[in-house]
Amino acid sequence: MTSTMLNHPHTCRVISALSLPSLIRLVSEIDDNGPISHRRGSLQSAFGDLTVNQLRYAIEVARDLGLVHADPQAPTRYRLTEAGEDLAGVYDVAARWARTHQYPSPTSDFVTRVQHILKLLTQPTAAVREADQAGKPAVPATGETDADVALIPDAAEAALAEWLQTHPHILRSTAPRSSHAAQDLECAA
Repeated sequence: MTSTMLNHPHTCRVISALSLPSLIRLVSEIDDNGPISHRRGSLQSAFGDLTVNQLRYAIEVARDLGLVHADPQAPTRYRLTEAGEDLAGVYDVAARWARTHQYPSPTSDFVTRVQHILKLLTQPTAAVREADQAGKPAVPATGETDADVALIPDAAEAALAEWLQTHPHILRSTAPRSSHAAQDLECAA
């Protein structure tokens, strides 16, 4: 199951979308502190360091991926869907592993840790592992070092694969809306 879901043609694009710092922040904030109120200023106060455009884009991506439900009439305007709640768990698994292994550095924050682990998961893991078993050098596609690729955390890989298995619609809903968005979501070649 793990290799099947992570080898899907759209997985790299999905992981790139899930790696957006503002999306990681949005999903994690709602997971940690509950739905965001409809009261004026609630959204901005929760994300004071994000620009309006970053926040708007994160919400747009989250809605497109089915991670956040936004109801302008309800007292709690933004809340996580089941897919969003499950993704928060994937983020936690990735960050926990990265913190334990001090990856990418001992002082990395939650978002950076999640981004780096997700980036590792874009590696062609089966090919990397086969090359390693055959004693051949593997060339990472995203510029990570061979040592980084060897660190690919099984728990994060399994959590992401299970999440994709449980929410397969995500693999069909990652078309960027603008050329800028397309650049943000491109996988490194």
